This record gives sequence, structure tokens and C-alpha cells, in this order.
Amino acid sequence: MKPCTRKNALHNLAIFSSKPHLQLENPIDASIIKTGFNPNTCRSNFQVNTHLQRGELTHARKLFDKMTHKNTISSNIMIMGYIKSGNLSTARDLFDSMVERTAVTWTMMIGGYAKNNQFREGLELFADMCRHGTAPDYITLATLLSGFSEFDSVNEVTQVHAHVIKLGYDSTVMVCNSLLDSYCKIRSLGLACHLFKHMPMKDSVTFNALLTGYSKEGLNCEAINLFFKMQDLGFRPTDFTFAAVLSAGIQLDDIEFGQQVHGFVVKTNFVWNVFVANALLDFYSKHDHVGEVSKLFNEMPELDGISYNVLITCYAWNGKLKESIDLFRELQFTGFDRRQFPFATLLSIASNALNLEMGRQIHSQTVVTAAISEILVGNSLVDMYAKCDRFGEANRIFANLTHQSSVPWTALISGYVQKGLHEEGLKLFIEMQRAKICADSSTYASILRASASLASVTLGKLIHSHIIRSGYISNVFSGSALLDMYAKCGSIKDALQMFQEMPVRNSVSWNALISAYAQNGDGDLSLRSFEQMVDSGLEPNSVSFLSILCACSHCGLVEEGLQYFNSMTETYKLVPKREHYASMVDMLCRNGRFEEAGKLMVQMPFEPDEIMWSSILNSCRIHKNQELAKKAAEQLFNMKVLRDAAPYVSMSNIYAAAGEWDNVGKVKKAMRDRGVKKVPAYSWVEIKHKTHVFSANDKSHPQMTEIVRKLDELEEQMEKEGYKPDSSCALHNVDEEVKVESLKYHSERIAIAFALISTPKGSPILVMKNLRACTDCHAAIKVISKIVDRDITVRDSSRFHHFRDGFCSCRDYW
Repeated sequence: MKPCTRKNALHNLAIFSSKPHLQLENPIDASIIKTGFNPNTCRSNFQVNTHLQRGELTHARKLFDKMTHKNTISSNIMIMGYIKSGNLSTARDLFDSMVERTAVTWTMMIGGYAKNNQFREGLELFADMCRHGTAPDYITLATLLSGFSEFDSVNEVTQVHAHVIKLGYDSTVMVCNSLLDSYCKIRSLGLACHLFKHMPMKDSVTFNALLTGYSKEGLNCEAINLFFKMQDLGFRPTDFTFAAVLSAGIQLDDIEFGQQVHGFVVKTNFVWNVFVANALLDFYSKHDHVGEVSKLFNEMPELDGISYNVLITCYAWNGKLKESIDLFRELQFTGFDRRQFPFATLLSIASNALNLEMGRQIHSQTVVTAAISEILVGNSLVDMYAKCDRFGEANRIFANLTHQSSVPWTALISGYVQKGLHEEGLKLFIEMQRAKICADSSTYASILRASASLASVTLGKLIHSHIIRSGYISNVFSGSALLDMYAKCGSIKDALQMFQEMPVRNSVSWNALISAYAQNGDGDLSLRSFEQMVDSGLEPNSVSFLSILCACSHCGLVEEGLQYFNSMTETYKLVPKREHYASMVDMLCRNGRFEEAGKLMVQMPFEPDEIMWSSILNSCRIHKNQELAKKAAEQLFNMKVLRDAAPYVSMSNIYAAAGEWDNVGKVKKAMRDRGVKKVPAYSWVEIKHKTHVFSANDKSHPQMTEIVRKLDELEEQMEKEGYKPDSSCALHNVDEEVKVESLKYHSERIAIAFALISTPKGSPILVMKNLRACTDCHAAIKVISKIVDRDITVRDSSRFHHFRDGFCSCRDYW
């Protein structure tokens, strides 16, 4: 049989034609037919398209403008070029200037809006298309539906659904799949399921759309059941199927299910598909199976930028920072899209390590690659600069963000709170409310931390009401943050009530309860809560052990602390971190067991840091171990960077207590030489929703006359109770009488006196102090609590001290 060529086919066509002019000897290109047999227009269209494919938009437009005979195809080619380059406004101008438009023209422009998340503009254009009498086809409808993604667009999607039925495309699988996908994207799963049920024909895409919808909504069991149903009906899974079902497996936290899917992927030969392999990488990384992630990555025949991103992030999450950074350096030498690099992960590493230099290097790369316009990258930059105490840069980037969700607001608020700038954090939270940005559980956790640090139970309760109204009260993290806030405001009763009312408890909530009892000096209940957590079936993590070790340290439970520290490694196979060792050193030194603390520091896998040496120095002051104090001070003074003046002040106080005033002078000179300034001590108390702040010997308060009168009155009564001032706490080279007088005007005593004259008899008093209270004030407040018959709580920089009837909840005072 003679083969059918294009020439023969056209010749045969001509035989049946009544028009002899169609009998052509030479073959004709289809594009020539479309251009009305104008070879010049056809040639120009081809050249315009070639320029556009090379990215030469300006050259393409110049050639387009010079064309003497343009047609619809010419304009369509140019419009598509502008759409692909992201220049929608110019594409629309050209579209509006066209005299004749086809369904293809309208569909392209609608698709441009859909691609750029401007679905409302696309919908308006669709309405114009119908008004102009151009009938949309199934491609137009599918294109229009692809742009719907906002949660509040259910009315618009249902309107398009009505058009689909009216135009008779409700049996077209492609249109129905697009409609199903739109319902899933706008989180109308009820309508999606109804459509799925009544579709006359389904394919793998249909199942994938609903599977993905279930997975994104957290309906993981429904997603997996649909996956099984898909197999039973004989539909072949695709790469999207595996990606969706693995996502559901991640949320179910079922590693065995993922491994079974992995086996199925191998069996169906999809393991070579980079999209599916990346989904497997993500699954294993989310389960912290670093070994499997690394092994799979190395075995993948094809890698892309996402493959690198997943492994880099996995390494970072699991503390393998060097491996993460090394792999990022390797990624930079690949040809993958630099905009898709895991800049957010690297910025997170920089922010957690407070590595400003690294953060700025990553920032420069985001500018060069234009990745800074990505929402996640912009948010991460705000977080990095805020954590590195560069609020000027953080605010500038924050102001330029194109989309301000709760994430960057929370990053800034959290940065302020972490740096002790609680008022600034609260002001920003108020601005966030005015901007009508909905706070999330992380925002509330940060702002509750500020309330706790300020010991403002009034503010804390206001935030509590916000959380109830926002619907986050059942969130375990919000509940735990509220528990912590009430505990730090001295209201252990409210903290316990929060814990009891939690619908779900995890290790975070139990850790908060253990810490709450520890802060309030109840070591027995801290230990009992730890055991109850274990009995409930929850396995303690490193945070749990840190909480219980702090409880043992504050309450002097040394033997118990040693047992818990040993069980951490022996029973629970957890590797102690630096903070666990620091807590143990603090606990041993507080009890004068310096030799044991020294042995533990030798055994540590890292060098002692500022926190450990500061703990030793402070304990030396308590136990009057001047020789070890000198060694600890020397270690601290030789550090390149010291966070505050506490070590200098402690050493100065040790010398002053020993009467070595020359050495006191030397320490103060060393402070001046290094530019270290002592933080002034101050105390504050909240009365009638207003915070009153006092510093030592401060006479500026408008009610100072009444306060001094109250202090004098208390002094007389305290002497009758047998109180004798401890002048060694007045660390100044002055006369004994002046020392004793100065003790009376310490900031916490002024705050207590003010509270006594400003609140009803018998009501409890809560005073906050930014530094440690001295031993004399501790003894004095014991006596005052007995005289005035009130509960007095003082929260200093170390812990809570609850005074009642001449006693303190502390086992001893450190």
C-alpha cells in the first residue's frame, strides 16, 4: 500500500473538492492556513514567537509593531509572551486593543490572571467573554477554575459550577476535575465530596484531587481510605497520588505506613520519579529518620532543588548544622533555580545561633536571587534580625513585606520579648490588633511570656480572654503558655486550674506544670508531677529533665537531682545538653558540693560557659569560698563577651563582704575599662491595674511620705519581733549606722510598704525584682509577713519566695 504523505493527502482531498483552486502541488503549513494564506504574516508570527522563546520581549514587541498585516494569532502570541514574563498589565492593554478575539484569546488572558492568583479579575473577564457572545469551551472553564484558591470564594466557584452545567460540560472529566480541585482548594470538602460522588466518569486525577484535599484538611484516615479505594477500582496511582498519601502519612505520624507506601512506590517503578522520591524524603525527614533521608538522597538517580532543600532542612532540624551548611554550599554549585534555595532554613540556623554575620550573608544572597520577595524568606529575615537584636533592620524588612500575616508580627514581638523589651512587644501586639491581623498560638505564647516577665496578672487575664475569643483555648501550646504565665505571676492556683481544664495534655503541658511547682518552691509536687507524666504514658524529653533538674536545684533536692540526671542517660537514652550540665553544676554548688561540681565539669563534652562559672561564683559568695570565687571570676573576666555585669558585681560583693575595699576598687575599674555597666536594681508592684516601679533609695514616688512613714512603723515592730539588720548586705565602705539605714530603703521593701498602704488588709502582695534579693531583705520580709498577717510573694531573678506568718517556702535561701 502506498504510504500516505502530506502531499498525497492534500491531493486526495482536492479530488473531492468542487473548487479547483485548492488543487496545490506543494504542501501547505497549517499556520499559513490560519493566517489567511499570507506568508509574510506567518513568517513574522514565527519570528515574534522565536524572540519570545529566547526571552527577548523588547525585540518581539518591536517586530510585532512593524507588522503591516497582523491577525488574531499575532496578538495572541504577543499576549502570551507578556503573560509568561509576568507583565499582566501590558498583556491586558494589548488584549483590550484587539478588535477581534477568539476563545483562545479570552482563555489565555483568564489563565494569566489565574496563574497570578488574581482569580476575581479572571472571573470578571470570563463574565465579559460571555457578554461579548464568545462561547467558552472546556479549556476556558478548566483554566478559570485553576485560579480559585481563597477560602472565601465558595460563591464564585458555585457560580462557575452553574455555568459548567448550563454549557453542558458537567460530564467532561477535565472540567469536573478542575471543579473538584477548586472546591478542595477553597476548603469546601462537603461540596467536593458531593461532586465526586455524582461524577459520571472518574480518572486518577479525580482521585488525586480529593486525596490532596483530604490531606490538606488533616482528614488523613479519609485520604488513606480513598487511596485504598482507588487501588480496588483499578486506577493506577500517579506521582501526585503518592505525594498526597505520603503527606497524610506524615500527619498520622505512622512511620510503618510510610515504609509500606515506599515499598509500593518501588513496586510500581515510581521510585525513579524525582517528585515521588522528594515526597519520600519529606516523609522520612518529618519523622526525624536522618539516616533514611541521607541514604535515599544518595541513591536518587535524579535530584532537583527540592531534594537538596529537604535534606538541608532535615539536617538543620536534627542539630546537624555543619552537614546542613556544607550541603547548602554544594547546592550553590548546581544549576538549580537559586530562588528556590532553602534560605529560610539557613536564616533559622543563623537566628538560633545568633550569628548575625551568617544571617547577613544569606540576606545578600536573597537580594541577588530576588528570593527576598518570597513570603517565607521575608518572614525569616525579620525573625533573624529580631533575634540578633537588630530591630532597625527587622522593622525595615517588616515594613516592606508584601504580605503581612501573623508570622512576621509574631517574630518581631517574640524578638522584643526575648530581649527583655516587654513594653515594646506589648505595643506591637496592640498595633497588630489594630491592623486586624489575627494572632495565632505562637503570638499568644510570646505575649504571655511578656505578661509573665512583668508579673502582670491583669494583662495575662486580658490575653486569656483574647485566646478564648479566638478559639485557641483548646490548643495545648496556648494552654501551656497560660499555665506558665499564671505560675510566674505567683498564681499557682490559676495555673493548676488551667492544667486541669486542658482537653489534651502533652509533654509541653506537663513540663509547664513541673516548672510551675519548681518556681514556686514546691519540689515535692514537681517530682510527683514528673512521675505522674511518666505514669500517663508520656515519655519525658530533654525539656522535662531540665524542668525537674531546676526543681531539684531550687529546692535543694541534690540526691534526687543526681538520680534524675543518671536516669536521663541510663533509662531514657537521652544525651544531656549544655543546659542540663549547667543545672547540675548550679545544684551542686548551691549546696557547697564544689568538688563534685568540678568533677562533673571535667566529664562534660564541652568547655564550661559563662552560665556555669556565674553559678559557681554566686555559690562561692553564699558559702564564702573566696579562693574558688577568684578562679571563677578569672575565667569570666577573660571571656571575650560577657552578657552582663553580674560576675563583676558578685566578685565586688565578695571582696566588700570581706572588707577588701582595694580589691573592690580594682574590680570596678576593670568594669569601667571593659565598658560593663551594672544593671540598677528595681522592684515593681501592680496596684489597681497600674504598675509602680521603685529603685533603692528612690524618693520620687508621689506617695513617698506615706511610704516612709510605713517603713518607719514596720522598723519599730520588726525590732520588737527580734529582727536585727545584717549590715554585711550593705556593701559600701561607710559607717555602720549608714549601712543599716540604707537596708531599709531597698527597692523590694519600698514596694511592699507601698502595697501595704494601697491594698485592703489581708490581701496578698506580689512584688517583682529584676535582680536577686539580698539575705537581709529575705529575713526582713519574713518578719513583715508575720507583723501584717499577709501572704507576701517576691519573685526575684532566681525564683519565687512565698512569705507567710514569718516563714518562707524556700528550703533555705541562696
